[in-house]
Amino acid sequence: MTDAAHGPENWVELHGDYLYRFALSRLRDPKTAEDALQETFLAALQSLGRFEGRSSERTWLAGILKHKILDHFRRGGREVGLGDRDEPPNMDADLFREEGGWKLDQNSPADWADPDRTLEQSRFWEAMGRCLGALPSRTARAYTLREIEEEEMDAICKDLSITPTNLWVMLHRARMHLRRCLELHWIGRMTT
Repeated sequence: MTDAAHGPENWVELHGDYLYRFALSRLRDPKTAEDALQETFLAALQSLGRFEGRSSERTWLAGILKHKILDHFRRGGREVGLGDRDEPPNMDADLFREEGGWKLDQNSPADWADPDRTLEQSRFWEAMGRCLGALPSRTARAYTLREIEEEEMDAICKDLSITPTNLWVMLHRARMHLRRCLELHWIGRMTT
């Protein structure tokens, strides 16, 4: 059960900004993130009596939000037809030689210093949101479900109506795009 200092009347003030950033970094659309946050608070109010306090209030709310985000992606996967192929061809052709390996040294990945500390920085999440927003929608959806929400590959394939091979290619393209984009919009700004 929650105490008076951390009851529902304080959720927006105590957790709203954190939860909104969490949703926005995954959904990439402010209105959709706001909707997910409202659905989260409503679901939390409805299930408040079942909250046992085994986790912090913020962790509990983030868990509910994560499920709302997954529901959004699942709905989106069903709404996208099989003819929706928004993958640009050869997204990473400029990075590798035909026999394998990086084409140029400057194309090799930059040093990210301390990755764990990076995830705590709001500037990183802002850049990540912009970079995810530049991906084709199905690719971003696949990446978010797998790498951020940690969904199983089989479940993602089913939700997006794609083959495991297609998912593997989409994830590879997403990682390559995000690496380049983050190096330009986040790492590049750190060193200047």
